[in-house]
Amino acid sequence: MPIPRISIEDLKSKLDTEDTASQPFILDVRLTYPYEHSTLKLPGAVRMNKIDTSKLPRNREIVAYDSDPDELVSSEIVGKLIKEGFKAAALKGGITAWLTAKFETEAKSAPKQAPPVAGSLKG
Repeated sequence: MPIPRISIEDLKSKLDTEDTASQPFILDVRLTYPYEHSTLKLPGAVRMNKIDTSKLPRNREIVAYDSDPDELVSSEIVGKLIKEGFKAAALKGGITAWLTAKFETEAKSAPKQAPPVAGSLKG
């Protein structure tokens, strides 16, 4: 079954509408490391690394994105959602394409690296 995909331009257009009920539900399905070490996410995106379909809206389109330009993770998730009766699509190019286009993002927290201990960098 081919997985539906949505372009970043089409998603941006849908998110720019004033009717929030018709906007897609954005699902961040990045793998743990890329998600945790990123300080950005798509506007309004909800993080789910384990999909709980009882928490997903059945009356809105779901757009899943990941950090892989080939949409490997999001395509798998979208396939499962479609089998369960959801209208879903993977974001073409993932968050990388979104960031490259310089579209709006939201900040999120990420772990901060601890400063080096004095003298620990000496050879």
